[in-house]
Parts: sequence; C-alpha cells; structure tokens
Amino acid sequence: MSNTLLTIGMITNEALRVLVNELTFTRNVNRQYDSEFGKAGAKIGDTLNIRLPVRYVGRRTPTLNVEGTVESSVPLTLSTQYGTDMSFTSAELKLSIDEFSDRIIKPAVANISNMIDYDGLQQYKNIYNAVGTPGTTPSTLLTYLQAGVKLDDNATPMGDRRLVLNPLAQATIVNALTTIFNPQKTISDQYLKGSMGTAVGFDWYMDQNVGVQTVGTYSGTPLTNYPSTPFASGASTLVTDGWTVTTTTLNVGDIFTIAGVYSVNPQSRITTGQLQQCVVTAATTTDGSGNSTISFSPALVGPNGLTLVYNQNVNALPANNAAITVLGASGTVSPQNLAFHKDAFTFATVDLPEMPGVKNGMARSKELGLSIRLTQGTDMVNDRAITRLDLLGGWATLRAQTACRICG
Repeated sequence: MSNTLLTIGMITNEALRVLVNELTFTRNVNRQYDSEFGKAGAKIGDTLNIRLPVRYVGRRTPTLNVEGTVESSVPLTLSTQYGTDMSFTSAELKLSIDEFSDRIIKPAVANISNMIDYDGLQQYKNIYNAVGTPGTTPSTLLTYLQAGVKLDDNATPMGDRRLVLNPLAQATIVNALTTIFNPQKTISDQYLKGSMGTAVGFDWYMDQNVGVQTVGTYSGTPLTNYPSTPFASGASTLVTDGWTVTTTTLNVGDIFTIAGVYSVNPQSRITTGQLQQCVVTAATTTDGSGNSTISFSPALVGPNGLTLVYNQNVNALPANNAAITVLGASGTVSPQNLAFHKDAFTFATVDLPEMPGVKNGMARSKELGLSIRLTQGTDMVNDRAITRLDLLGGWATLRAQTACRICG
C-alpha cells in the first residue's frame, strides 16, 4: 500500500470510519439518512419530517368505538454544516492508509465528532424528566435506578437504554460500587477501564460534552394565576404570580412542577404518583409586580371529564393558586447527564452535492445513518492538496418522554 497513491475515495471512506468510531452520544441514538436531499442539492435549512407513532385509547366493551387516527411528526432541520479543513503534501499521499489516518484524518475528524456530540447533548434542554439534586454528583445507584423508573413510567421500551455521563459522574459511581457484589467481569471492567459497562438496565458511556445547566435566579412564592379562566387543556404557557419583583429569571432548560398536577402512564393513563415535570422553553423574567408567563414543554393535556384522551399526560390541569417548585437552588450550576432510549433523539445527515471544478469524494452508510463529503483542490505552488471535510446534519428530540436528565 505504501507505494500506491491514496485516492480521494479511500480517504473519504476512512474519514467516515473514523468519524463513527469517534462519536459517543451520537453513536447511541437514532440516526436518519436521506439521499433524496443530495439529488436536489441539500442546504442548511432543509427540513425532514420524522413521523411519530400513533396512539389510541382503546375500549373494554363489545361496542365499536372508532377513534380518529391522529398522525404527528417532528420537524428536523438540517441546521449545521460540520467541517474541518486541512492540507497535506503529495509525499503524504504515498503513506499507507493506516499511517495517513493516524497523522491526518483522525485529528481532523475528531473536531467534527466533538462538535456533533456537543450539539446532540444540548438536546437535554428539551427533556423535562429529571432525577437527582442539581449541584450534587450522584454517588449511589439509586439515582440511576430512579431514572429508569422515569422511563418505565413513560412506557419506554426496555431494550436500547443508554446512560451518558460526564467524567466526574462516571468516576464517582464507579468508585462507589467497586466494593459491592457484582459479576466478576463487571468488577474487572470497572477497575481496569474505569467505566461501568452494562448495569441496572443501561449501557453506560462517558462523554466530556455532557451539557451544563445554570438554574435561573429566582425567589419568592410562585403560584399559578387562573382566578377566572381555567388553564386550557393542551396549553404550553403558564400564567404565574408571587415571584420576588425584578429578581426572577428562569432559563431555557430549567425544570419545575405544579402542585396537584401528576403525570400519567401514556398507555394506561393511570397516575404515576409523581408530579409532572415541565421544562422552560423560553427565557422568562418577571415584571414589576412579580408576574410572569412561562413557556414550557410538554403541553399539559388532562382528561375530558371522566373520559380518557389519547394524548393525555396529566391526571388534572393546574388549578388557581397552585404552588410552583423549581428544581434546583437559584443559580446552581449542574451537569445534565442523560438516561435515554435510543429513539429519544435523532441525528440526520444527507448527501451534500458535488462541488464543480474540484475532486469530490462521498462516503455514506444507510446502516449507520451518516454521510460525509470530501472536496479536494490543489496548491501547485506548494505541492499541497487543500482538502475539506463536510457533513450536513441536524438534531431533533423525537420522544422527550423516553429520556431523563440526571442532575449532577
């Protein structure tokens, strides 16, 4: 191989292989690939609509009860063109592919994989389920088991569950469990590799890109404010009062609960006995009287009287003067580790169009759901190949209810 000049196709295929191996979070989520966009010329801002499963209420009687089929989808915008630009000499093109990969490709692709994983882990801001105490790194398995309960309560399939932790969270739990009875191989992996492997229903991974949430600055005794018009089922804004004047700000990603509003299992619609958690979707500041309107997710859907609703997620809607509790002390900085089913999130890529007047290489894998383009020009003066790697992709949260934040 050392006497054979490396081709653009060989380099592109190797770049894709390295990219897949370098990814951590992204490798463990649903990945979508669509070649149709490449035929039309994919660009930033193109949108894929990803269909979600249909839900029905069902019946317990012989009488026919035809329900409407309500299909929904999540828009996924191809919002980012990830890339790294590099150059190498004609002499370096005579290296073996392994040598070339170690010296040239791996450092270039590491940047791309790091950016993709970072953006993916920022999806935590769409997740409303959370366990743990912000500002305190979990040191027992109970916190992680509680995350599993959150997934169970939301009818999450048992397989394909993952945990992605920051380095401190992983080190803390591995240290805490080294003296507890475990299968011999598990103990060996924890001791030799410093990682958890598979435990308590999850495959465990470490990623330095785990997101960090700073809880907003707040004080007062916040309450819902619905003295005359009740909260409407399906609403995703909450009118509140009782905050301390001029000092309250809730940040995107902050989590709160409302007294008396409990989550329900999405299949049985039976209450879980746990207050429904909601996540702030737009930064919120109080007015001069301590009032604030909070935009949040998920929209709260209650029963229609005694009748169950197919998309019901709470046992009751917020009443007037119900107490509001924010998760975490004011201003707390907290890593947001994630427990999730692989279909909670998705990353999509498409084929980029070939660029005219230069060499083009495209590597794609429907199985892996990734597509990357390499474009190469020539600097004849300095005998260098000017090369760029590009990947057009976007992130979306598909099923927020099948993920849970683990505060650290």
